Amino acid sequence: MVARDLGASGALLSSARAAPASSARGAPASSARRSAAPARAQGVERIAVFRALQLGDLLCAVPALRALRHGFPDARITLIGLPSAAEFVRRFGCYVDDWLEFPGIAALPEQPARAELLPAFFARARAMRFDLALQMHGSGERTNSIVRLLGAQRNVAFGLSAHGPNPDDIVPWPEEGHEIERLLRITDHLGLPRQGLELELPIDELERRRWARLARRRSLDPRRLVLVHPGSRLASRRWPAQRYAALCDRLSARGWQVALTGTSEERAIVDAVLAAMHSPAADLCGCTTLGELAAAIESCRLLVCNDTSVSHVASAVGTRSVVIASGSEITRWRPLNRLLHSVLATDLPCRPCADAVCRFDDHPCATAIDVERVFELALHHLLPASLPEHA
Repeated sequence: MVARDLGASGALLSSARAAPASSARGAPASSARRSAAPARAQGVERIAVFRALQLGDLLCAVPALRALRHGFPDARITLIGLPSAAEFVRRFGCYVDDWLEFPGIAALPEQPARAELLPAFFARARAMRFDLALQMHGSGERTNSIVRLLGAQRNVAFGLSAHGPNPDDIVPWPEEGHEIERLLRITDHLGLPRQGLELELPIDELERRRWARLARRRSLDPRRLVLVHPGSRLASRRWPAQRYAALCDRLSARGWQVALTGTSEERAIVDAVLAAMHSPAADLCGCTTLGELAAAIESCRLLVCNDTSVSHVASAVGTRSVVIASGSEITRWRPLNRLLHSVLATDLPCRPCADAVCRFDDHPCATAIDVERVFELALHHLLPASLPEHA
């Protein structure tokens, strides 16, 4: 999960108003388009939000989007982002109305650049006549010029300095702090009251029923179930498969059911864990949609994962987790609730890093975390007693 100033992809506009979905456990009520002043009275009817990043990064933006919607209840809000953002917009139709796919540029590594589509993308964006464009992608070094080309009446963006054509609308880029708090500085700049720091992820009842059917078919009991998600988009963020296998074996020996999750692209990672295990585990890799996976995490006893998108899903649905953080910036990305979520990490001079693959052969920030530490912390979370705060 690298979101310093990274990400983007294509040029298609898709209306994505979602039917109301029931909120996940622990999520605030999100039916609310409330504000003291209507958007039309403020002269803001169309808003663009540029954040061309992955699911976990988008989930961290939900508190800022929630504040934006409450501040501008009648505005049409368009998320400009990756192709995968279409699913996010469908699920969060209470906060975002539609989606514009960004074709990408070479400087943003979230996807291959398609420079030939940029002219059509910018023409489409300018035709939407945005009143306000918000750069919520990162520090602005690579993206502020993109946002200016959207043609909005007003741009509000992060920047490393207040120099530029509109210094009053440059929000100093915070070099420290949690991502949720960083993004809220944009809505703070607009004078919009915060609506909480909590993450949320709507799950509809059909997705819960589909997960329940899959669990029954695999003879899984959510009361005894530990989900283990060994994958991550970047290899530098992955704890070794052999250690995940040893952890799963130890949990199974204590009577817990273990199920491995992952996307179809993470098939090889899950297979490596299964091949190294000595006890049985349910293989759910590629078997669930995002909503069904969220329902599975919502219902299970514990999630063990790398510092990747599913850790934010667990935070959004209120399920306990143990997060093994290799390479990432802990203070920026860790779950805010330290009672429910524990993060294991080792301080090294090379972290945080943006490397896709660790530059060191022994991947020290991952291999320094042993199986015993993860196992003991997992057992603490599986006990019914309340837990102390973990670093």
